[in-house]
Amino acid sequence: MKNCLRDVRRARGLSQADLAEALEVSRQTIIAIEADKYDPSLPMAYRLAAYFELPVEELFFNPWR
Repeated sequence: MKNCLRDVRRARGLSQADLAEALEVSRQTIIAIEADKYDPSLPMAYRLAAYFELPVEELFFNPWR
């Protein structure tokens, strides 16, 4: 699933490790999501969106539109 997580994270001045720690996941999870190599679960997608105070649709893009 395409996303803009890397851009949003960098704009907020966060490292991958900072974000991973805040969300209680591994840094490898953040790396994989940013690289589009891992699609997060729906709860994880909502946790990420809530952390950045964005609608989930702004962080993740629907590939079927």
